[in-house]
Amino acid sequence: MALTAQIIRTMAQESLPDEDLFLVDVAVSDSPARPKITVLADGEQGITIDQCAVISRRVNAKIAEAFGEELAYVLEVSSPGVDYPLTQPKQYKRHVGRTLKVKLQDGSEKTGKLEEVTESGLNLTEEIKQKGKKATYAPVQIPFEEVVKANVVISFK
Repeated sequence: MALTAQIIRTMAQESLPDEDLFLVDVAVSDSPARPKITVLADGEQGITIDQCAVISRRVNAKIAEAFGEELAYVLEVSSPGVDYPLTQPKQYKRHVGRTLKVKLQDGSEKTGKLEEVTESGLNLTEEIKQKGKKATYAPVQIPFEEVVKANVVISFK
């Protein structure tokens, strides 16, 4: 049995200490000598260092049980960074009121303030810029299935 992202995903899912936590991404590097396992988790209210530590301890125990104590690997459990794309509907709710840049299936991009997250998608107030004119704002609805990538726009204003 090989150490795969799918196996680690299952172990990590079983290791979440709180109901509102969820997995964002799981990766296992190809390095045969000492693979690096990365588990990104988040929560509806964010995730704490203590919660990451619990996940780490539980996943370590599950790996030892499944693969033996002598397996060499590096395990990193953290929250996705602010520059990491939003990938799951659960992640959007925390960012209502912030500006998102959303890349769509057709290759176009929309940038606007996230007003609401619904069962089926996002409601943004899109900023429409035209040369020499003041920006105008228009409500736009984006179904989740049309979103290729969405990032929070970081503003230092």
